[in-house]
Amino acid sequence: MKNIVENVFECGIYDKEASIFENQFPLLQGMSFNSYVIVDEKIVILDCVDKKYEEIWLKNIENIIKDKIPDYLILQHVEPDHSGALKKFIEKYKSTIIVGNEKTFEITKKLFDEDFESRRIVINDEDTLDIGNRKLHFYFAPMVHWPEVFMTYDEVDKIFFSADAFGKFGSNDILEPWDDEARRYYFGIVAKYGEQVKALFEKIKNLNIQIIAPLHGPVLKQNLDHYFNLYKIWSNYEKEEDGFLIVYTSVYNDTKEIVYYIKDLLEKNSIPKVEIFNLSFDEINKVVSECFKYKNIIFATTTYNNSIFPFMKDLLYRLVDKNFQNKNIFLIGNGLWSENAISEMKNILSSCNNLKFVSNLQIEGAMKEENKTQINTFAYNASEEYIAKDDSKANKNDNNAMYNIGYGLYIATSNDGKKDNGFVLNTAMQITSNPNQMVICINKNNYSYEIIKENKKVNINILTTDTPFDLIKQYGFQSGREVDKFKNVKINRTSNGLVYLNDYINSVISLNIIYYKDLSTHGMFIGEVVESRVFNNFKSLTYDYYQKNIKPKRANVKKKGWICKICGYIYEGDELPKDFICPICKHGAIDFERIV
Repeated sequence: MKNIVENVFECGIYDKEASIFENQFPLLQGMSFNSYVIVDEKIVILDCVDKKYEEIWLKNIENIIKDKIPDYLILQHVEPDHSGALKKFIEKYKSTIIVGNEKTFEITKKLFDEDFESRRIVINDEDTLDIGNRKLHFYFAPMVHWPEVFMTYDEVDKIFFSADAFGKFGSNDILEPWDDEARRYYFGIVAKYGEQVKALFEKIKNLNIQIIAPLHGPVLKQNLDHYFNLYKIWSNYEKEEDGFLIVYTSVYNDTKEIVYYIKDLLEKNSIPKVEIFNLSFDEINKVVSECFKYKNIIFATTTYNNSIFPFMKDLLYRLVDKNFQNKNIFLIGNGLWSENAISEMKNILSSCNNLKFVSNLQIEGAMKEENKTQINTFAYNASEEYIAKDDSKANKNDNNAMYNIGYGLYIATSNDGKKDNGFVLNTAMQITSNPNQMVICINKNNYSYEIIKENKKVNINILTTDTPFDLIKQYGFQSGREVDKFKNVKINRTSNGLVYLNDYINSVISLNIIYYKDLSTHGMFIGEVVESRVFNNFKSLTYDYYQKNIKPKRANVKKKGWICKICGYIYEGDELPKDFICPICKHGAIDFERIV
């Protein structure tokens, strides 16, 4: 029990002895069950605790408010670990008004045979509640991670009471490392609902949040960008760590020997981090969270009872259930008399979105000299991207990069002498192979046009079909004049000193500009290829694929006028000027269509 700020208190419980959560997640440092008190003209309690702690919790409240009666109990989340003490509370405080939404009271009816019809306030999304000096704002967050969940924002102290979001297993002491246990908590409980988490963040993006108060774990007051950024990564199913994860099962240690041999090869091939887990010994919920942490994953198992080893099967089905996606998958099967393991693993994962099954390795029993070549090739192919990023090992004259050019979308990167810049380019082609030359065309409104014309060098990053729309927005929908597009982005550079993207590209091509021609609204640049690297064999992003699969579908638009087919900007007016340039993505009138 302690102050968060003046007149806002924690009144929950930290159980150091708790050893398991929801009867499935082992606890290393216990578990906190948080509840909060706001003392204003009205006294507000936010959420209850598990029934096990009801007496201690009620005593904590009494120690804060003395003999006063709470005016409101806000039930943000009715899961029993946050509502178990509700019956005891309403017996003690018979006049307190219960605040919730329609779903809240549907669930309390089922859990407690009570919907509080005579003493409740039913709120709608983005409703407010005046409690004196403060106004509380409510934001519905269905399926984060129950259907009734909502969150509360105190506009005076800028506190965001986040229900189960931003929670973690373990201590409510911020001195304990947060990320690992918060990751295990998120991917154990919330992982399936990434779209719902993103919808919540869109709803609250303009709030000035200075404190996050979750229902599990510590109150967060510093470095909030770190926690928001992790939730953005997790809800978008993006990689958090650069490197490889190897997960394996091994009956008689033959598969174990193979995967550790591969681990050594990967580390020698410039891969920055290789993490390895044995499903027979490592806690499975920890492994689940690690599988979401990495982009590249090797699953290795044996054929077992004409299927796969049970622990591997369990893991894969858990991943499917938690919306596993956006990964590069490498499969290793080991079977003396049956080769079912690879096909079985692939079959289980086949329902997942955007998994790339990059390569397979089939082994029969133990590792021997005669199959080391096969294993070495598998490890080299898995390392190709990292070798290409290593200046000391990269093939910087790989003409296969030319075959990845098409009518697509690219990120052209440059540097103005102070910061790196990049923009979305859709006009690039090879014009001669000897000498190796390319042509690109750039709208004069782009800041990169000025930089490239001045500095006479540019990198062309060839995007792949797994490129997220957020990346297109990052480089295409804002100007390098106003923002640093590479802030907080991992930096790689080619020999010319220019940056290239760390992810979502299959190749990068460096050009020295040798010729320029003015084309009225655009400038045409011809460049000599001075470096070309290939990172993988993933398909290049074409303009058609972007339109059909990546760009968000247009919602029903009530405005009249013209809409940009690239970014969705709406020009209101009966006629679109022929020389009009989209202020967001800088495309011309040809890329607009009339709203009908």
